[in-house]
Amino acid sequence: MHTQKLGTYVAALQDLDKQDRLRRLSPRAGLDFGSNDYLALASAPRMRQALQRALEAGTPVGAGGSRLLGGNCPEHESLEAAAAKFFGADTALYFGGGYVANFAVLTTLPQRGDLLLMDDLVHASMHEGARAGRAEVRMSRHNDPAAAEDNIRDWRAKGGVGRVWIAIESVYSMDGDLAPLADYIELADRHDAFLMVDEAHATGVFGEQGRGLTAGYEGRENLVVLHTCGKALGASGALVTANGVLRDFLVNRCRPFIFATAPSPLMAVAVEEALAILREEPERQQQLAALVDYTHREFLSRFGQLPSQSQIVPYIVGDNALAMSLAAALQQRGFDVRGVRPPTVPPGTARLRLSLTLNVTQQDVGALLDALAEETRGAAQ
Repeated sequence: MHTQKLGTYVAALQDLDKQDRLRRLSPRAGLDFGSNDYLALASAPRMRQALQRALEAGTPVGAGGSRLLGGNCPEHESLEAAAAKFFGADTALYFGGGYVANFAVLTTLPQRGDLLLMDDLVHASMHEGARAGRAEVRMSRHNDPAAAEDNIRDWRAKGGVGRVWIAIESVYSMDGDLAPLADYIELADRHDAFLMVDEAHATGVFGEQGRGLTAGYEGRENLVVLHTCGKALGASGALVTANGVLRDFLVNRCRPFIFATAPSPLMAVAVEEALAILREEPERQQQLAALVDYTHREFLSRFGQLPSQSQIVPYIVGDNALAMSLAAALQQRGFDVRGVRPPTVPPGTARLRLSLTLNVTQQDVGALLDALAEETRGAAQ
């Protein structure tokens, strides 16, 4: 029996359950169509061997403090130098995760009097950073640079005099579509604005040697890029690449960086090894691209539509309960597929999010799509 002091929380959970939006933790099981381990680096032998060598050489498990108070390890600095060179940026700064990195940048760099213009579908971490930050915030229609420009002009016409920051993702995590990046770069240049691009689902997957969709633009003064390390790179943390002035400003003013214990030096080793694998094993990226092409063709053949532009393949169901029941049915058949419901996605667009990784084969994909077609027909009857 719950005590009275828990009543508010119990009622909120019960309300979520009535809306088929109650979340529960469940273990991995079956063929991997749920993770973001796109290049299968999380369990790659080279990654394990790199960590074993580091442990034997005396690399500590924990940093023991913040980067400014004794936690700045050689492994962090080595990774940041390697990452800046790999991505073609002036500098890089390593954070403990993608969520905190997005939050950190948007609570630190856009200033009071600035405009922070965010795509409607950016990650929750950007929303939280915007909410906690100093700049005025406006949302802009998804993947529509013209609408973004209208927002900027309207803000200026109403007296806005600060700097404009535009925040987008290069590959959107729930729809798998790509941003018109060149158009946003031109927009930022026209309005003397900064552009922040979250490459979480592009790093390792797109661009030469997996450098991401921003690869041709890194090093620009007005570009800040986030490269997540816990997805295709198979480790954890996030790298923010930017010009040296902005990096120094983050080191001096970014509270989530200054007051947090530094990421594990072992993870820094793992990320640096992952970057080396991207350079030295291009076949991983090529194999993933072939798997994505195969899946898109098969999806079109079975369901009459192209699902996305990337390795993220959404199957829109609409109804929350139906999406979760389809996911459960596929899990029972040996496929680790997860349902996604509002508020993660807009109301009425609950879906299965199929994630393509090198942990599965074309044969596995074909079997999954056959099972999805069968379960969908069964649910419709």
